Amino acid sequence: MLKSKTFLKKTRAGGVMKIVREHYLRDDIGCGAAGCAACGGAHEGPALEPQPQDPASSLCPRPHYLLPDTNVLLHQIVTTWRPGTWAYVTSSLQPPGSLETYVEQEQGENSNDRNDRAIRVAAKWYNEHLNKMSTENQLQVIFITNDRKNKEKAIEEGIPAFTCEEYVKSLTANPELVDRLACFCEEGNEIESGKIIFSEHLPLSKLQQGIKSGTYLQGTFRASRENYLEATIWVHGDTEENKEIIVQGLKNLNRAIHEDIVAVELFPKSQWVAPSSVVLHDEGQNEDDVAKDEEKECILKTTVNEKMLKPTGRVVGIIKRNWRPYCGMLSKSDIKESRRHLFTPADRRIPRIRIETRQASILEGRRIIVAIDGWPRNSRYPNGHFVKNLGDAGDKETETEVLLLEHDVPHQPFSQAVLSFLPKMPWSITETDMKNREDLRHLCICSVDPPGCTDIDDALHCRELGNGNLEVGVHIADVSHFIRPGNALDQESARRGTTVYLCEKRIDMVPELLSSNLCSLRCDVDRLAFSCIWEMNHNAEILKTRFTKSAINSKASLTYAEAQMRIDSASMNDDITASLRELNKLAKILKKRRIEKGALTLSSPEVRFHMDSETHDPIDLQTKELRETNSMVEEFMLLANISVAKKIHEEFSEHALLRKHPAPPPSNYEILVKAAKSKNLEIKTDTAKSLADSLDQAESPAFPYLNTLLRILATRCMMQAVYFCSGMDNDFHHYGLASPIYTHFTSPIRRYADIIVHRLLAVAIGADCTYPELTDKHKLADLCKNLNFRHKMAQYAQRASVAFHTQLFFKSKGIISEEAYILFVRKNAIVVLIPKYGLEGTVFFEEKDKPKSRLTYDDEIPSLKIEDTVFHIFDKVKVKIMLDSSNLQHQKIRMSLVEPQIPGISIPADISNMDINEPQKKKKKLGK
Repeated sequence: MLKSKTFLKKTRAGGVMKIVREHYLRDDIGCGAAGCAACGGAHEGPALEPQPQDPASSLCPRPHYLLPDTNVLLHQIVTTWRPGTWAYVTSSLQPPGSLETYVEQEQGENSNDRNDRAIRVAAKWYNEHLNKMSTENQLQVIFITNDRKNKEKAIEEGIPAFTCEEYVKSLTANPELVDRLACFCEEGNEIESGKIIFSEHLPLSKLQQGIKSGTYLQGTFRASRENYLEATIWVHGDTEENKEIIVQGLKNLNRAIHEDIVAVELFPKSQWVAPSSVVLHDEGQNEDDVAKDEEKECILKTTVNEKMLKPTGRVVGIIKRNWRPYCGMLSKSDIKESRRHLFTPADRRIPRIRIETRQASILEGRRIIVAIDGWPRNSRYPNGHFVKNLGDAGDKETETEVLLLEHDVPHQPFSQAVLSFLPKMPWSITETDMKNREDLRHLCICSVDPPGCTDIDDALHCRELGNGNLEVGVHIADVSHFIRPGNALDQESARRGTTVYLCEKRIDMVPELLSSNLCSLRCDVDRLAFSCIWEMNHNAEILKTRFTKSAINSKASLTYAEAQMRIDSASMNDDITASLRELNKLAKILKKRRIEKGALTLSSPEVRFHMDSETHDPIDLQTKELRETNSMVEEFMLLANISVAKKIHEEFSEHALLRKHPAPPPSNYEILVKAAKSKNLEIKTDTAKSLADSLDQAESPAFPYLNTLLRILATRCMMQAVYFCSGMDNDFHHYGLASPIYTHFTSPIRRYADIIVHRLLAVAIGADCTYPELTDKHKLADLCKNLNFRHKMAQYAQRASVAFHTQLFFKSKGIISEEAYILFVRKNAIVVLIPKYGLEGTVFFEEKDKPKSRLTYDDEIPSLKIEDTVFHIFDKVKVKIMLDSSNLQHQKIRMSLVEPQIPGISIPADISNMDINEPQKKKKKLGK
């Protein structure tokens, strides 16, 4: 049956347009209940259970189905799940229109009231329909709504209706489900004290008007990790003016949460402040004691140089909430029998969340997931509800799950749909595979990788040609041969974006059959590759470049140490060794040439764990040793990436996937320039070349580690390198490499960007065909956005894994005393680096229950004076390192000053574990 509605609409030009809206309604749609006699069992899609399991409800003793309204679905299901849930739910609920349950919108009735009425009509129809079934199988439909008026009308119409809370509380067999109830409206969950803490958020209509007129600015809210009373708003738009706005103080933050899209009001310049140098962590009081926060706000504001003042403002409204489920731990209330507790998220940028639970004694000391439901104006903390228990805090599997969830790393096993696109085993190269492919299996190719590497995606060769020149080849695993555009395997690889390397496990981007077998360029097996081959002279000047799909057979899989040993050995002169020596000579020339052009050689402390073979606990921790062979492989990978970038941009000027590294703004270098100046050195930052030259010259014979420290600090000044589509950007330059164009081609096993680059290159050389998405710059730009996010999250997850294993290492070691260098000076702390372990930590000088020292902070030098001792950046100190387990919410490596000796600040060199932990134990007993 066709129902249509016609109305007239006036156009902007003054004409009249006839609008016809049509609804196609059917009378043959079954109820969905399997075995329903009334509709002959007719139904489309999955059937409802013929006899629902008895939920043991004190309100609804008969077997029944539940019919929730839209808001219950939104609040109870979607807030608990990850992004994409609502799309999944709505796609699952797309029945065709039914003649018996369709309702027209009445005159004067708004769409919300019409929807409520439609759901009530459906509930009533279901109950009448199901009553036609035999008496012993009689079922009923229970309507679930949190809307008071909707519930009252349903009861008037004879429909059994309850709020979500009423129904869940009636489930006598599952009392724990009450904890998982989302707070459906903030007003019903406000704290008893009616004191208003925060100003009201402006409605969206006013925010949009304000943004349009320039009264407000729109941006992404980024909370500080170090100071819970400070955040920055990254302003959206093309304008460079006021790109970042500082927000300081609880009331100005106004209930915004990290990654929310907010509207901010800019203060006049007379009210601008400087970013705070104070390290402040929320102590998480269980009461709404805002006075304590206001006391702390006072120490944020100090007299500073006018040049340090930054645009400052306050949050006036929320444009879009970007909440997600958060991992963390329960901070159990001190009030006996209390059901209200605080939850402390693992991410310090997220505020504590108030939840109600009857399972506090069970959940204490465990990692759990909590979802935020709302944040009333009169509550110090947002309200939320318990979602899931992950396991014991400190357990390796639990902590790994937490860091993967917190960094949104897709880590579920590959689905059968994905695995179905893998090649069948046993696999071998066929004649079809060799079409448009060169056979290079005769070449003396080898790979050089870290020890234990199973996903080998690059290999090298070098040989002398008859004309005296050299042929150098970089051979990359041909992953794009196995992953074809658009199928489930391709879609999953694109979603994951990158392989994530944790300390004791790897989260693969592609299934293991590809990553560790068919695509891994292991020795003595035939493999498919994509080769970049140059003809060079002995001065590493490129005479010709060609690209070809190939078949190779690697003659050796070497570690960096093994390759270095061959190069250095006087007794080894085989083909592989000769190839490596020639590659090493060329790499040195290439590196020298890059540096002369202004490429930066920076530094970051990377650590390597030695694991116990049985327990997999870290038994040793040391900084990674870099050899000439590391640099050798890096140089040829860089050269291949640059050569490929030029080729794909020549062929696809609008659709090339490239990688750029923006030049940092001058303000980023302030800390580096000041640090060098404090050691009577000058760092020039006007160009990458001048920075590179300054770093090369910044040496002190009396302090050899100074240059490394400066390079580590310079790394912190850099911007993030990003993927982009050439047709959507004009600036291609890679600042760190001093290259006008760059891409990623050399790691397709672990980076999806490289797979796209392989596809572009294959089309460019006629080895494969194109497809629509490959030449759609908007789709490519969206893909780049996801790849940049996944890459960033993978880095953060890796750092979190290192931090956790570092804690395990020091837990077994007890207290260690080590030399350290100051990297940053804060207002109440120093941040130090311990070279032996590549470990960074903070030494605090103001602690609770301790008399305050006389601290004088100077941001210009920068320096921190404590009593009569002055600390500068790069000063050498001695610290004690220990695992502080006093706060289960955030176990951390704690550092205390040993030298220089400052009375009341430094700790004795022979302090024991008991000396450190005893005060906390006593404090806990007193608190009880």
